[in-house]
Amino acid sequence: MCGRFTLTVTWEELMTRFLIDPESVSPFHIPRYNIAPTQMITAVIHDGSANRIGQLQWGLVPSWAKDSSAGSKMINARSETLEDKPAFRIPFYRKRCLIPADGFYEWQKNGTSKQPFRIGLISGEIFSMAGLYDTWITPSGEKISTCTIITTEPNALMAPIHNRMPVILRPADEALWLERQTSASNPQSSSSHLQSLKGLLKPYPAENMQAVPVTTIVNSVKNDTEECIRSITSNN
Repeated sequence: MCGRFTLTVTWEELMTRFLIDPESVSPFHIPRYNIAPTQMITAVIHDGSANRIGQLQWGLVPSWAKDSSAGSKMINARSETLEDKPAFRIPFYRKRCLIPADGFYEWQKNGTSKQPFRIGLISGEIFSMAGLYDTWITPSGEKISTCTIITTEPNALMAPIHNRMPVILRPADEALWLERQTSASNPQSSSSHLQSLKGLLKPYPAENMQAVPVTTIVNSVKNDTEECIRSITSNN
């Protein structure tokens, strides 16, 4: 699963990375070192003409849900069964998003204890996790937009640490993931598009990633400081 991640970059770096017009939205992002489920997280969608950036609550609540309790149980969606799960099927077809990060945490079992690792690109650059979103309307009429992170099988780097990892998209594939199509206009084209999307749901190349052991301070969601990403194998 993917249950914690980081986004330690500046607002300006985010806007540049995702080609967002800085005049189109008021700044809301600050560096985050221990992002956890049910919190508001940064996400990018495409409105049909341009990329838009905003915040979604992490933990998908389907539009048809009776209440919001499902959100805490749907922080991840398995890539292999997206079309089998009612909660994910329609968002996969119509409501895909990018979830920016520069690292994610996973815990490796070590006897009776667990060692946290921060995993990211060797370059240290921002990457995009494939996500789905939906909007649920409360009984009082309030709209709550939520999201989930898609996971896949682990690559060679992740396999010794955990049996799942988030789907990380190549920058060249981000536009395809965000592209909006309707099946009604051209069913044959839509089917081809869907197959192209499924082709993106695979492990990211291990040779481009690194896993760094970090301090157990990250175990508590209350901690959201630079100390969370400090490597325990160096003095940095």
